Amino acid sequence: MPPINLTNSKILIVEEQPLALNYIKQSLERLDYQNVKFADSAPLAKEMCVAETFDLIICSFDLSKKQDGYQLYEELKAKRLVRGVTGFIFVSAETSGALVHSVLELQPDDFLVKPFTINDLKSRIERVLKRKRVLRKILTLIDDENDSKALRFINGELDKEGQALTPLLLRLKGDVLLRLKQFEEAKQFFKSALDLQKFTWAKIGLIEALIANNEHVLAHRMLKTLLEKSETRLIALDLLGRLEMQLNQFESAQEFLSQASDMAPRNIERQKSLSRVAQINHDYERSYLAQKDIATFAKNSIHDNPEIYLNAVRAGIDFALSTDQTEQITRITRQTQQYLQDLKKQFPHANNQAQIDVLNARMHYLKDENQKARRLMEQLADEPVIRSIDASLDKAKAYHELGFTHKAQALFGQIITHCERHAKNEDPTTLHYLQQQQAERKEITMGPRELNNHAVNQFNRGQVEVALEAFTQAFRIMPKNASIALNLLQCLLDSSKKGQTFNSNLAGRCVTMLRDTKLEPDQQLRFESILDKLKEMKLSIN
Repeated sequence: MPPINLTNSKILIVEEQPLALNYIKQSLERLDYQNVKFADSAPLAKEMCVAETFDLIICSFDLSKKQDGYQLYEELKAKRLVRGVTGFIFVSAETSGALVHSVLELQPDDFLVKPFTINDLKSRIERVLKRKRVLRKILTLIDDENDSKALRFINGELDKEGQALTPLLLRLKGDVLLRLKQFEEAKQFFKSALDLQKFTWAKIGLIEALIANNEHVLAHRMLKTLLEKSETRLIALDLLGRLEMQLNQFESAQEFLSQASDMAPRNIERQKSLSRVAQINHDYERSYLAQKDIATFAKNSIHDNPEIYLNAVRAGIDFALSTDQTEQITRITRQTQQYLQDLKKQFPHANNQAQIDVLNARMHYLKDENQKARRLMEQLADEPVIRSIDASLDKAKAYHELGFTHKAQALFGQIITHCERHAKNEDPTTLHYLQQQQAERKEITMGPRELNNHAVNQFNRGQVEVALEAFTQAFRIMPKNASIALNLLQCLLDSSKKGQTFNSNLAGRCVTMLRDTKLEPDQQLRFESILDKLKEMKLSIN
């Protein structure tokens, strides 16, 4: 590579700690960089990026005024204030796994750990700037979404003998082929790249091409090998989660997405997918935890909006309705009230009173204040147009819980029609969840509380068969509720004593759930007693 003068590069330093800022400033002066500007906060950095284009941004993660470095970089990329031709280096004193994995998913050009030496800074800056300078024409074409022309230019550069940037050009070519949806060509290209060298990016690109070509078995096999390596585990988990969602394998999708979200919790889109998949699996606790993470990490970010707080409340109510633990319900209720307060503080002029009324109605229902809940719902106007799927879905749930069955079904139908009409813009997993909810709530006309109470009453009256059917329905929509699982297992046992066929598969699901759950002491004793009776009666479970 011929010598390149880098000292005239336009550099922006984003750092709020005076000592760290002074150190970087002095270091750049010693390295003869003259065209350097400084910002001590994310808002100021955004203003400066609007006003001019920089060759390189060196940004501290540890910003505390409004946004941190992660949120700043995410917004700069989303608003195209930082494009491919601009280098971006993160610096951070924190090196926790969650932070590092989250940052690396944003794909900055480098990550520098504080404290660092002037030589560390020099080598990182030079490497990034040289790369950007040499690849400027290609990166500009990609920035302008002219991928076809970029591909021709990359091929021309690869044909040159002694090309020093061949690995980088190959990687750019693979990305371009995927964006152009030339999946068969991309597949052959990535295989050829792997024949040259076992590039990690080529393995991942090949997997993405295989998934796009519906070659799921081979993609799955390759992803499982990437799980075993720490440097590729996160991307493998993410791709596996997305692949399993595509195949409607929602339980395994939730497991993969949960692990990926634990590794890098700041990925808002993945948390949304996790919450939706958990809803399909009736795992209301996991859905709520995902929405809580979204509310935490979206605040002050480009994702921040009233729906973030409303969805956290909605998920909290769903969770509270699925548990019978009083302390847990109290804690969830307190947290949901806090989210509503945060909403008013963060967005004081938002027009969402109708949505809050629905939430308040559901909270009245949670407290067995059904008349108050019904009055709130009765005064709400029908919406001719679906403006928010989550808001309309919440309203349909409230109608169903309070016995407005026809209204609930009509609204479910309206939401599903809206999603089908706008299928290109909607996540297919959301449509699957809506169809599931409509079918379940049409078949099970009672709300979760009434259903459980009805089952318990029938059981106490000795109506074992009626109770068995009710507990089976309750377990279907609340599969994480230990009390329901215990009651259902007891009903299955009592029903078999009366000569009915023992449902070993259903019993097995109850036992698996109870073994995986931390039970209260009295629940544990009851569970062990039922297991002993099953053993005495020689009833096997699957």
